[in-house]
Formats: sequence, structure tokens, C-alpha cells
Amino acid sequence: MAKSGAKIRAGQLRSELQRHSHLYYVESKPEIEDSEYDLLFDELRTLEQKWPELITIDSPTQRVGTEPQKAFGTAAHSVPMLSLDSTKMLEDLVRFDRRMQENLGIAPEYLLEPKLDGASIELVYEEGVFVRAVTRGNGQVGEVVTENVRTISSLPLRLVESKRIAPKVLAVRGEVIMYLSEFAGLNNVMQAKGLEPYANPRNSASGSLRQLDSRVTAERPLEVLIFDILQCTELPADSDLVGLGILRDWGFKIAPELKLATSLNEIEEYYKSYEKRRDELDYEIDGVVVKINELQARKEVGNTSHHPRWALALKFEPRKAVTRIKDIEVSVGRTGKLTPVAVLDPVVVGGVTVSRASLHNREEVERKGVREGDLVTIQRAGDVIPQVVKRIEEKDLERGVEFKIPPVCPVCETEVVERGPFSYCPNRFGCVAQLKRGILHFGSREGLDIEGLGEEVCSLLVDTGLLSEFADLFSLDVEDLENLERFGRKSAENLYKAIQEKKSVEFHRFIFGLGIPEVGVTVAKNLANTFHSLSVLQQANREKMESIDGIGSVMSEQIYEFLHNDITASRISAILHQGIKLIPPQMSRNSEMSGMTFVFTGKLNQLNRAEAREAVESVGGKVSSSVSSKTKFLVVGEGPGSKLQKAIDLGVEVLSENEFVDKVKS
Repeated sequence: MAKSGAKIRAGQLRSELQRHSHLYYVESKPEIEDSEYDLLFDELRTLEQKWPELITIDSPTQRVGTEPQKAFGTAAHSVPMLSLDSTKMLEDLVRFDRRMQENLGIAPEYLLEPKLDGASIELVYEEGVFVRAVTRGNGQVGEVVTENVRTISSLPLRLVESKRIAPKVLAVRGEVIMYLSEFAGLNNVMQAKGLEPYANPRNSASGSLRQLDSRVTAERPLEVLIFDILQCTELPADSDLVGLGILRDWGFKIAPELKLATSLNEIEEYYKSYEKRRDELDYEIDGVVVKINELQARKEVGNTSHHPRWALALKFEPRKAVTRIKDIEVSVGRTGKLTPVAVLDPVVVGGVTVSRASLHNREEVERKGVREGDLVTIQRAGDVIPQVVKRIEEKDLERGVEFKIPPVCPVCETEVVERGPFSYCPNRFGCVAQLKRGILHFGSREGLDIEGLGEEVCSLLVDTGLLSEFADLFSLDVEDLENLERFGRKSAENLYKAIQEKKSVEFHRFIFGLGIPEVGVTVAKNLANTFHSLSVLQQANREKMESIDGIGSVMSEQIYEFLHNDITASRISAILHQGIKLIPPQMSRNSEMSGMTFVFTGKLNQLNRAEAREAVESVGGKVSSSVSSKTKFLVVGEGPGSKLQKAIDLGVEVLSENEFVDKVKS
């Protein structure tokens, strides 16, 4: 066959294979046998192997996975992927409906759908071709997992245009899930390979998306269900339901059992129907979602910075089960906190086997009065984290001894100290448990972001004596790593390189990585933007710290004590003596706005929230989520929320989006 003929035939095969994939995975109406599909697939792959230039990004052969990536990139979402306002109280539904009627002047029509419990994802198409997949991340920016999502069989790599033409740009939001029946099979395979099984389908879906090797993802039985349109250049729809129908025409699989409702009774019936059938479903849900159906009405009602005002999630009560406590162990966390953990007779709760449950702290154990051997009710709070709810009384049964938090750390035997209801091991740098978790935190994605420094590797490095403090990381050589269990020459070289590359690190990442109690990513950035260098931060008093948005008296005390502890100071000094260079935040020459706090409300048209934050930080400012006396500017977009009135009451300067853009550009 000549190349010209091969090009035509490859195009025919791609179209035919895409049609059959859609019929099989989305419509569940296959027209041909698997063997016939395989023949067509093999023919296309043979043509592409002979003429690689015929390979297109939407080719079915590209689903099988590519070479491993070194790390995931990040991308801003087309529009912010907001959370949902939620409740477990039907009374809140009544208030929500009343607000909608007051805002719109009419009783709105609602679209009801199950609240799928998976990994949220944004899918972007250009000229009808799938080009990008981004995890939800912080709602503004997420990780780019395009190659992994490309392996999902039900995902259209090219939009179906038999009923309507594809738009120039389309961004949709969906949920990547794993069916319960498939989840059980996957865990059986992982255990057979000696790997740790996933705790639940949500974690399994999320973990599968974050595999650096997309060939691993391709082996996972994932499904993607679409439930929202984020952006569309040409959408001939005036309602959500019509829009979802258009998405179905373009080849997407839509969330199941959608229903329109015009009364609270209909919504309650839908909710109770799903709640009753919940354990019979082959997919995880944690509630139902109530959304205004008409798109124009949604615009009128608007959004907050956190959630759309026109939607409400009605959450189910956590699933519960009864089992017996076999033992109560004590785990030691990164900050030294001692947490009692109930070891249980394994029990299935909502399709997931639970064998351990948190008891939180010593006061919680005393309040619930649980002991080894007790029969207890457990629940998966948020359908993820198992918790002991209460003890079940059993007559004429001799109980175990009363549980007490040990007076010394179960790992390093240091005498514990009590702070409120919690017990802590104060041996921050000498306790092996704290060291392992501390190093994991130090190298985490928000910290130094050292690729390959996972939990198992951190444990190996400490257990083998290669690490006794953070600074030792930078003294490791390839030979040290190569001698570790499951390490080869290549993996040792990769980890060594990843560690050495982080000898130059952004100041805010270093602050976060140190594991200062109470300090998260945002506070670490605010500290870096305010003090610019470690020496200045170490010299700062608590009053200066408390002038920073988000830092109160409790947090300033924790930060100050951490930095002025002699052992901590020596350990930080040891890290810096390894040649670590801390990169200060890049500040604009516009020093007028240095240290000023900005708050945003309403929808921005010129920038998304991530770009707006970057613009503020580029001129030395900070972004806060709430208006306070420390706020300098409130930037107002379309549909501002209650922040506007609060800003006016406090005398905060209000900027339009155009005024904000002009100010940061100047």
C-alpha cells in the first residue's frame, strides 16, 4: 500500500474504532465482537508503525500509555472548579429553595443528580480533539494528567460530530471513578503483587490518575462521567439538562439518573430513593446535588469564591457497621502527636473493608469509654476516614483493662507532654517516627518536591541509619541508595539527582518543608513574602508575625517557639551548611503594594483566580479569602458576594477588575 492510501485507510480506521469504542463503553450497545475490534486496531497500529507520521493524538492506539514522566506539570483551570455548599439537613434545602425564589422572583426548576465520589477532573478539547486533562488541585490550578486520562476507554479522544459540530474550545468537568466491582478485583491483584491495597475507590481513582507511568493507569479500570460544562465557545443550550444532552451527543458518558424537579417533595423523594439504594449501587456516592437548571438563572444568582450559590449538595449520613476492637495502638505523627488507633475485626462498610479506626485523642477515648475487646459502632466519616462512634453495651461480659495513653513515646520512649486533650512526644528530632514523617513532609510536593522520596523510601533511609536528620539527605550518594532494598543503579541515580536538584529551593517551600506546627502552604508564602530571608524571619517578633494575614496569637507562638528552639536552630543550620540556597520571592519594582492584602469577590473576566493571585504576589502583595481590617483592596467581579458590603463597612478600597489590572501593571 502506498503512503497516500495508508493515510486514507488510517483515517477510516480511526473513525471506525472511535465509533465502536463509543458504542461499547458509553452506549453499551456493541455492534461487533471483541475479536473484530482487535483486527481493526491491529491494522491501524501496523500502518502507524510503518508510517509514524500518520499517528494523531486522537488515535485509539494512543490510549495504551506512554513512557513514564519525571513529574506532573500544572495548569490553571479554564474557570475555577468550585466546591459545593453542602448539608445533611433537609431543613437547609427549604432555606436554599426560599433564597432561590427570592433571588429570581419565581420558583426555579431544579436538575438533580447523584454526587459521585471520585476524583474531579477538567477535560479540554480544541477543534473537537482532546488536548488536556487537569486535576481539581486547589480549584484554581491542578496537575496536568493528560496522558493518564487518555487511557480511559470511555473518554472520547475526538468529539462525535454526527449530530452537531464540535466547538472550537470545550472544557468540561467530570468525575473519574472506579466501580466497586472493579475496585475489589484491582485490590486482589495489588495484594497478589505484594503491594498495599487502596482504602477505597476514590483513593484508587485519584492514585491511578497520579501515576507517572501512564501504562500503569491504562491497566486500571477507570470510568469518567461528565456533569458540568466549564467553557464552550458555541453552546446552543439554555439549560443544564439540554447542555448535558449535547455532551452526550458529542460522545461523553453522563452522570446517571438525572431528574428534573419543581417541588421540594420531588427533591426529597429523589434523595431518599438514592439513600435507600445506596448500598446496591456499583459506584460510590455521598449524596445528591440540587442545581438550578436554567443557565441564565444561574448567572443571576452567581457564585461565591468558594461555591456556586445556585447549587446545594444534600449529603448522606456516614455509613455505619458493628465490629469488635482487637487492640488499641498508639501512632506517632509528624508533629509528635500521639493518636490512639483501634485495631478492629475487619468489617465491610459501604463496600470497603475497614480494619483500623481513629480514636483521635485521650479525652475522646475516655468520653467514649472504649477498651480492647469492646463491641463498637464504626462509621466512615465523609465516607473515607473510619471512626469509632460508640461502644455497644454487652451484659455479663468481662471487659478489657481501661486504656491509657502511655507515659512515654512508644517509639523513642521519651516522656510525653500533654497539651489540652492531646499528648505529644517532645523529642522532635530524635524520635524515629517523627523523623520519618518529617522527612516525607520536607520532600513533599508543597515542600522541596523531591521526586521519588515517598513514605517507603523515607522509612528505608531512616531504618538503615542513612538519615538521622534532614541535613543527611544532601550527603547521600548513589552508592548509599543503590544498596537499599528494591533499589537499582538507575533508581538510585534518579533519587540522588532529584535531591541534588533541590539544593536551590524557593524560600516558601523551605519554610513549609520544615514542618512548623500550624504552618500550611499559604502561611509559608505569606511569611516568605514578608520577611524575604531566613535570618530576617528568625529575628522577627510575634507582634510582627501577627501583622501578617492569617497569623494569630496561637500560630505566632508556635512559629516563634519553633524557630527559637536551640535544637531546631542547629538542625536548620546543618541543612544550610549542605550548600542549600534559599531563593527569595521575586518581587516587582512596584514596592507601593508590598505586603498589602487583596481579596477577590465575584467572577473575573480577564483573569482566572490563579492568574490574579500570581499578579498580586508579583507586586509583593498577598491574597486572602476573607475581608478584615487588614485588607487593603477588594477586587470586585461579576456577581459579588457579601464581601463587598463588609469591605464598604470597614472602609476597604474597592477596585473593579480593570482598575486592579491597571494597578498591578503600573
